Amino acid sequence: QVQLVESGGGLVQPGGSLRLSCAASGSIFSRNAMGWYRQAPGKQRELVASISSGGITNYANSVKGRFTISRDNGKNTVSLQMNSLKPEDTAVYYCALDPRSGGIYYTGSSFTYWGQGTQVTVSS
Repeated sequence: QVQLVESGGGLVQPGGSLRLSCAASGSIFSRNAMGWYRQAPGKQRELVASISSGGITNYANSVKGRFTISRDNGKNTVSLQMNSLKPEDTAVYYCALDPRSGGIYYTGSSFTYWGQGTQVTVSS
């Protein structure tokens, strides 16, 4: 049973930073691509960033240069460092795991397992 537990959300002023973390259990974490998605009210869930088992990263254009995804295979965690936050980054952020063994360059396309989500609010 795969479990993903996010932490680190909250309220931050525009221009500020937050770091989200996700702890994974029940999977051979080091073999799986991981991702962060977000969903704002009235909008579809969208991919923010993903990372392959080998550390290859992929970002949405809207967050490139501001967000950084990273993973620690020894601790079964994936993190999202968010800098220069904007009000439009306000959303519920979800950690996701792709169970396919796509190799070290595979950044994921079939995210099947999800965390419960953590709220990020960017407002003055």
